[in-house]
Parts: sequence; C-alpha cells; structure tokens
Amino acid sequence: MTLYERCADDIAELIRNGILRPGDKLPSVRDASLARGVSRSTVFQAYYHLESMGLIEARPRSGYYVRTGSQPVSSPEPVDSTPDGNAKEVAIGPMVFELLRSMNRRDFVPLGSAFLNPSLCPLTRLARHLGAAMRDFDPWRLIEDLSPGNESLRRHIVLRYGLDGMVIDPNEVVLTNGAMEGLNLSLQAVTRPGDVVLVESPTFYAALQALDRLQLRSLEVATSSAWGIDIDAVAKALKGQRVAACWIMPNFQNPLGSSMPDDRKKALVALLAEQEIPLIEDDVYAELYFGARKPLPAKAWDTRGLVIHCGSFSKCLAPGYRVGWVAGGRHAARIEQMRLMYTLSPAIPSEAAIAAYLDHGGYDRHLRRMRAALERYRAIAMEAVRAHFPAGTRMSTPQGGYFLWLEMPESVDASRLHALARERGISLAPGALFFNHPRSTHCLRLNYGHAGDPRFAGAMQTVGRLAADMAQG
Repeated sequence: MTLYERCADDIAELIRNGILRPGDKLPSVRDASLARGVSRSTVFQAYYHLESMGLIEARPRSGYYVRTGSQPVSSPEPVDSTPDGNAKEVAIGPMVFELLRSMNRRDFVPLGSAFLNPSLCPLTRLARHLGAAMRDFDPWRLIEDLSPGNESLRRHIVLRYGLDGMVIDPNEVVLTNGAMEGLNLSLQAVTRPGDVVLVESPTFYAALQALDRLQLRSLEVATSSAWGIDIDAVAKALKGQRVAACWIMPNFQNPLGSSMPDDRKKALVALLAEQEIPLIEDDVYAELYFGARKPLPAKAWDTRGLVIHCGSFSKCLAPGYRVGWVAGGRHAARIEQMRLMYTLSPAIPSEAAIAAYLDHGGYDRHLRRMRAALERYRAIAMEAVRAHFPAGTRMSTPQGGYFLWLEMPESVDASRLHALARERGISLAPGALFFNHPRSTHCLRLNYGHAGDPRFAGAMQTVGRLAADMAQG
C-alpha cells in the first residue's frame, strides 16, 4: 500500500466502526499532515480517495466531513436456519432454470441475478489486451497451455496468495473454465455416488445442482448471516454420520452475505482435518470486501493439504471470460487429470488476456473502485428495503460481495412474489432455491450489484409494495 492508501484505510476503518460518524468533521489537511507525519499532498490524496469511495464529502470553505449514509444502519439479522440434521437426496426443481433464463434478458431488472453489473468491469481494457495477446500469440501455446493453464496467469495467482501471507506451490494451481468447473471437478475428485456432503443452510443453488448431478446427498448445517456456518453444529453432524466432503463459502456467502471470523475458519479446518475430510472452499467474492483488509480464506490455516481453494476472475474483473482456478492441495493432481478428461482445453485466449492485463498493472486500482461502488450500492439497497418492504423485515448487513438476505413476515410467499415481480419485468431469487427441501418460503436473496441501474430504485419500490400488500393479506 502507498502512504495515502494507508491513511485512507485507517480513516475508513474509523468510519465503519462508528468512531467517526456521519456529519463528523475530519481533521484539516494541515493537522492530519502534522499528526501522521506525512506530506499535505499525501493527505489530499487520501481524502480524495475516501471521497471517491463515497465515505466523505468536501464542503466549500469548511473542510471534509463523513458523508451521511457512509455507514449502513444495522437492521435485525435474519433468524438462523434449523435443518433437521439428516442427509437427503438432492432434487433441484425447475425454478432455478426459470431464474437463469430471466437473468439473460436485458429488459429485466436483475434483482435475482447471481452476477453484478458488467459495466463495473474494465471490459474495454481487457478487450485491448485480448487483441494484443492474440496478435503476438505463439501457436504452440495452444498445446503447451492445455493444463494446468497459462503459466504467467498462474504465477500472478500464486503471487497474490503470497501477498496474503500464504505460500502456495505453483504446481498446486490449476486454471479452470470459471470457478464452477473448478468446484465441480473438486467435488467429483473427492466423492463417489451416494456419499454425504456437508453444506451450509442456506447454500448457493449451484452447489445443490452439483450434488444432484453427481448423485450425492446433502447434509445441511445451520448457518448465520452474521458469522457463517455453526462450528458446533458441524461437530455434531460429523459424529452422526460419515461425511465425504464439505463445501462452504466462508467469505461473503451466497446467499446470506455472511463472513466467518478467522477463529471460526481455523476451528473448522482443524475439525475437518481430524477426520481427513476435504474442504472445498468457494471463495469467488473474496476481493469484494468493504473493510480495510482482504479476509483470509480457510486455506490459510490448512497444514495438511485438505482444503481445496477455488477462485475466479468472473466476479471481480472479467465476467464471461470464464477463467477460474483451483489450489487443490493434496488433490491437485487428481483435479488436473479430471480437467484433462472432461474439458481438455482451457479458455486459452481469455487466460492470455487476463495475464496481460495483470502484467500491465491497474488491477488493484480497479478493485478499489469496484469495492467503493458496491459499498455505495449496499447503502442504497438497504435504505430501499427499510423504506418500502413490510414492517418486521429482517436483513443481513454484508461486509462485502453484493447480496442481501431478507427475511420478510411469514405471510409473504417469496415464490409468489417472484411470479408477480416477473410479470413486471423484475427477477427475484426466492429463498426456497437455496435449500434442498422447501423452507424459508418468506425469504429472499437480493442482488444490489445493479443499484447503479436507473431502474433499480423503481424496481425495489415495486417489489417492496407487492410484499407489503401480501403481508397485509
């Protein structure tokens, strides 16, 4: 980090912790310069950066102030799920595929989408790098890069692990066609049909689809929107039956938006290691954090090679380029073999373009802008929920990613709400999609990654009104 970035991060943390509150005046540039022992230019840069993040505002002839709305007002958290502790066959209904079809329609407001607005990504710059990479492309790389993938890009990935304090063997990293391929290959590498896989409750519907396809049984474990999967519930589940693998999302979980504190990640890794159970870690939102520091993955506490860490550039840089990766630990060789068997060729042009983009710098600058935009969008969405949704609606307060989890009054049928919203050109993701068996019918996952769309405010008002009408009977 540069001096101005450190200065800005320190102030941002004070704002997020509520020590600096909306309306508070920041020290003058001169006073801040003297207090921190840095130049006035550094303080100006820090304040400008905080202003671009939407955390502070300049008032003419007055100074800099914490902006109203920079820190979201906490709402009552949704109630934790209460799964029955039994492993079950998985059966995905048609609603998932209906939702996926509506997400592809530009005329819909995608509140139910799993993707953020692609306009937040540097697609023009990526396209230039793609063109340049293909003009200078060595034809032999079409064969040399088959697996484990583009060497330059894998080096960048290993370097970013290193910046987080993690030493990852480059031979452990396999590039995949998006994170979903990596997650599916990882799951298939460590399970057989009929096995039990421990998952969060609720969990991302794509995890349930993968279990369904591989004829695996799900064991859902209570998960909090505040701190993630319940470690005591995991321990109890492991005593009750044999578990072949665990699939979780510890950072900014989809759909809850929850994040596990470091001590819980460490405890989970140790608990699973006692029984040699592989942990498949879906960490695709890790770069989209709102705090001063990137959260560590569970893999940071893995000393036995049992954590299979899956990441992606799709959520934070290049949607549609289909470039993800797996750091497979002791299972890396098996995952690479399976990748060769199933898909053989990676997205070679996409990998080359992203590697060239990273070579030229600017990735972290882009990420800072994206995080600042998403933090503003979260505030917009949370305020819209408070203004328009029925009284008694509970809401998560995610510290990253772009999902809110809403628990509306029980009289609100989220599936019916989805149907009514669809008639009005709005997609929603009802809570029932994220459980193996229908439950939490009054819950909703809301994507705020499109809050910059001028249609967003009207769509939120419409959905809130429909839910309020339903709550009133």
